[in-house]
Parts: sequence; C-alpha cells; structure tokens
Amino acid sequence: MQGLNVRKLLLQTRNGLIGKEADKGFIFRLFMYLILVDTAFIYIKPIIYMITTMVKDAGNLLDPAVIWVPRSLYWGHLQEAFRLLKYPSAFTISMIVSLSVAVLQVISCSIAGYAFARLEFPLKKFWFVCLIFTFVMPPQVTILPSILLFKGFGWINTYYPMIIPALFGHGLKGALFVIIFRQFFSTLPKELEEAAKIDGASVFRVFFRVMLPISTSAIIVVFLFSFVWNWNDFYYPSMYMFGSKEVPLSISLSRLAAAMTAEAEQSGPSIFAEPIKMAASFLIIMPVLAVYTFTQRWFVEGVERTGLVE
Repeated sequence: MQGLNVRKLLLQTRNGLIGKEADKGFIFRLFMYLILVDTAFIYIKPIIYMITTMVKDAGNLLDPAVIWVPRSLYWGHLQEAFRLLKYPSAFTISMIVSLSVAVLQVISCSIAGYAFARLEFPLKKFWFVCLIFTFVMPPQVTILPSILLFKGFGWINTYYPMIIPALFGHGLKGALFVIIFRQFFSTLPKELEEAAKIDGASVFRVFFRVMLPISTSAIIVVFLFSFVWNWNDFYYPSMYMFGSKEVPLSISLSRLAAAMTAEAEQSGPSIFAEPIKMAASFLIIMPVLAVYTFTQRWFVEGVERTGLVE
C-alpha cells in the first residue's frame, strides 16, 4: 500500500515536471515566433511600402488617411518608370553583364578554389594570403589604376571592364567566390580523387569529370551571389560607363533620380516623384525576386553545404 502511494506520488511529480517543460517549450516557441515575425517585418516593410506607394493615384497620395492600402490601383507610375528607365535596353544590358560575369566567375573561381584546396604548388600559402588581401582591400584603392588600364585598352564606356576580369576569377567579390569553392572542395573525401587517378585521370579530368559535377551546391551559391551583386552594382558601372548612353538598370535608376531632382529644383516638387521612384525600384528588383523565388530551396541547401553558416 505504501509502495503504491509512493508510485502515485512519483507519477504526479513527473507529470507536473512534464507539464512545466511543455509550458516552457510553448513560451519559448512563442517568443521565437515573435522574434522571427518582427525580423521578417523589418525586411518586408520597405518592399510593402514600395509596392503600395507605386500604385497610388493623386487622390490616394493627397489623402492623409491612406497610408498602406490605397482605395484604388493606378498603374500609370509603372508605365512612366518603364519609359524613363529605358527598361528594355537597360534590362538587356544588366542581364548580359550579370549572366556573363556569373558564369565566368563560376568557372574561373571553381578552378582556383580547387587548386587552393587540393593541389600543391610553390608559395601556396603566400598566394592565398594575397587572395585574402584582395578580398579585404576596398575597391576605391584600385579603381583609378583600373580606369587608366582599361582606358589604354579602349574599353571605357563598354562592358569589357566588368566581364573580362571575371574570366580570370577577378571582378566583383571574386576572391570571396574562390574562398567558397576552396571551403567546399576541402570537405570532399580524397578517395574520389585517388580512385580517378588510379584509373589514369589527369588533374584537369579529375576536376571536370569528378569534382565539378558534385559541386552543384557551391555552384548555385556562387552563381546567385555573383548574379545578384552584379545586377545591383552601381559603383563599377558608374566608373567604367560614365559616358555611355546605353547603361545597366542601376545607372538608369540613378540618372532618373537625378533628373527628377533637377526638375523639382526648377519647377517645384511633385507628388508623383516618389511613386515613380518606387515603381522604378520595383522594376529593378523584380527579376532578382523572381530568380530567388524559383531557386531559394537550392540556394539554402548550397549555403549550408558550402559552410557559409559556420
């Protein structure tokens, strides 16, 4: 009888502890959900504001009661931004430059990353330190010599200063992409290379037939990073294409904002200036959002496998 009472007491105590742990788990999950919702709202709020502003007509813009949800939708600002940006030509230029640089950086940076991870060559550590140094060096330090170099080649106001360096693993964030591939190839088992070498494969055949096909996750990460960063890049195009009429979308947006500012100084501010700017920004980020929407699963998996979250 006494043993039965003790057993009941232990059971009640255990149930109480389990109940407390469940309560703590629920409170913790609720707290984490609140943090995640707040963080997501911080990132999403500018996009929501941009979309709601660009579809407001004059009545909604002048009505102080309309803040987020307009009473009616107006698409004229998108049409005006499309015209001012010269969207078809600017979109084509941005797509050509971003895709070309992304593909070339995937090829060249994967080769360099494999060499740093798997091959032995003289002064390997020294060259890797130089690579790190180029990664931390601000681009403003080398932009003037680069402009003088490309001017001597006759490449100013062309796409070549942004595309050709990517062929050699350089360009925007090229050093970071080499480091990503090096990190990925360092985690692969050496037995893969040894088996291929036993079969008589050369270094190049081992890389292109064995290592590169299984590095899909790293390729996706580098390709998306390179594409998005080059798509949004303003600094290098403004330095190399300052006199060109056909420019990428990032330069077109800057010229649109400058033209609207000059117009406001001459004839006074306009209530349509901000909606047009928001519409232009939406037209620029829309392709990037579409790309990320279709590739986010592979992108997240690639980030985890390449060690960027460590």
